[in-house]
Amino acid sequence: MLQRPGPDAAMPAGNHARPLRERVLLILWPAFVMAGVLEALVFVVVDPGSLHWFGAEPLQWSASAVYSVTFLIFWSVVATSGALTQLLDAPGPLPE
Repeated sequence: MLQRPGPDAAMPAGNHARPLRERVLLILWPAFVMAGVLEALVFVVVDPGSLHWFGAEPLQWSASAVYSVTFLIFWSVVATSGALTQLLDAPGPLPE
């Protein structure tokens, strides 16, 4: 039978004992690195000047703007994935 730990029990060694600032940085830093890797992989094969809005008009942005917006999109997607992983890893209530 599982028992709830007392007030003097040590916290488990995991991300849940970390401050929020540290947990956020643990999500954002790897996401930043992976967004850079994804961008490099995508733009090795895709020319930013040949992008179109769903087959319509060509995108009239500079290459720098395309790289920047794409990087931010990749960063937010990977960071969201990391944040959801942190959320799902949160401890739930102990069974009675």
